[in-house]
Amino acid sequence: YQVLAGRSTDEVLQLYAAHGQQLKLQRSSLVTQLHGAIKKRLKKDLKSLHSFALELSKDFQRQSKTCLYQVLAALQGIQLQNEAMQMFQIKAFDLEQSLQEVTERYEKEKQKRRALHNSLVELRGNIRVHCRIRPLLPFDDAAGHSISQDRQRNFSEKVAYAADDETVLVKCSRPGHASVNKTFQFERVYNDSESQDAVFADVAPLLTSLLDGYNVCIMAYGQTGSGKTYTMLGPQLEGNLAFSTEEESELGIIPRATQEVFRLISEKPPGSYWVEVSVVEVYNNEIFDLLAKDSYGKVLGVRRDVVTTREGKSDVPLLTHETVENASEFLHLVNRGLQLRVRHPTLVHADSSRSHLVVTLTITTVVFGDNFGTLWEDEQTSQRLNKEVSCTFPQKMRDNKSTSSSRASSPVQFEATEKMKQVKTRLQLVDLAGSECVGMSGVTGAALRETSFINRSLSALADVLGAIAEQRAHVPYRNSKLTHLLQDSVGGDAKLLVMLCISPGQKYLTESMQSLGFGTRARQVQRGQVKKKNFPVPSKAK
Repeated sequence: YQVLAGRSTDEVLQLYAAHGQQLKLQRSSLVTQLHGAIKKRLKKDLKSLHSFALELSKDFQRQSKTCLYQVLAALQGIQLQNEAMQMFQIKAFDLEQSLQEVTERYEKEKQKRRALHNSLVELRGNIRVHCRIRPLLPFDDAAGHSISQDRQRNFSEKVAYAADDETVLVKCSRPGHASVNKTFQFERVYNDSESQDAVFADVAPLLTSLLDGYNVCIMAYGQTGSGKTYTMLGPQLEGNLAFSTEEESELGIIPRATQEVFRLISEKPPGSYWVEVSVVEVYNNEIFDLLAKDSYGKVLGVRRDVVTTREGKSDVPLLTHETVENASEFLHLVNRGLQLRVRHPTLVHADSSRSHLVVTLTITTVVFGDNFGTLWEDEQTSQRLNKEVSCTFPQKMRDNKSTSSSRASSPVQFEATEKMKQVKTRLQLVDLAGSECVGMSGVTGAALRETSFINRSLSALADVLGAIAEQRAHVPYRNSKLTHLLQDSVGGDAKLLVMLCISPGQKYLTESMQSLGFGTRARQVQRGQVKKKNFPVPSKAK
């Protein structure tokens, strides 16, 4: 400002202009320098960025190649694994086919072996023994017994198993001792999941023998509560002594066997058949007729006796035989008889049978003709049948004038000069009372007496089988009414099948071992070949 002082306005303006021009030139120079510096720096940065980009590209290419090689190697590995898997699948399929072929051959050989074994059983007269293991049930706990919880858990432990369809495995253990496995062999073993259908499928072939001239006996044996009545009859109705017929899949051997018998009869060529049924129980070593009626027609159990005939056969005089024409009539009669069967609750089983039940189906085959040949087993039987023929037709047969071809026609429809012969075969179905440990069942009084008779009769049955096995001169059939009644079936006049029923729990180990021992001894009994009742062969009409 001192410079400008004393100067004119034009001079001041010129000075301001010159000063502005100078500042402009300075700014322009500064911008030029800054632009050059920025340009230089940008070129340098761009060069560095280009170098970095090239390096990054090269690194990406290297990594891409590495990844590609890894992917190719992985693909090759997967391909090799797929080829190996295919080879493994082919080998597995071949092995599966080979296993299937071996299994089929094994099953065929098994069937052949079983057929040969059955033939051997037929020739030797051995007793067939099947064993059924029931499932664990709610009453298998130790209710009613004052024991510790640990022992209660041991009681409910399963110790009996079906190792296969012919072997029972039992785990035997005692405190302080090592567990020991024992095995028992039978013709057939059923595990706890096999149905009533499976059980009867192995029983049904025996029934064809009835119409071929053989007697057949099927007997259920085992401790109380082991499932004998369920196996033989089926499930019991609640609050009733009868068995249920509503669910066919649950029916037992007795109703199924009757249905099968009537089916077999219906398939036979035109002939003459009729079927009679009797139901008895052996209670406290006394025989009671469960189909007998009083003078008013009321059904009541009448005491009968068993005798030995002159031919050496057992017989029950005055025993009631009801003629039945189909399975429904039979089941009605059996249910009627079951209403009178003695039962009593115990700590082991709330509905324990206190008697041995014997249901007998007698099939009579009648043949008409002028000449019958000489195929009878003995002359005494032929003469006795000739005398009985005129009065042995049941009342139902005389009343029915139009019977089917598989039923016997009334004799009044034939000429008096026509000759007639008959052959009787018998199917006995036996539901034995269960062997019982008094300490476990907790019975007293009358029930204790029943237990004593049950155990003694079963012991008598074991004694009879032992005497037969040892081929003793005297067989003690008359030591019990049960063995006396079953003398023909047990002694070799019938094909005999014993159905062992056992409980799987530790609680019943002693009784199960006793039953398995009984079955093992029964298998070894050789009674000789069962006799067949030959049917007369009528000659052709002239």
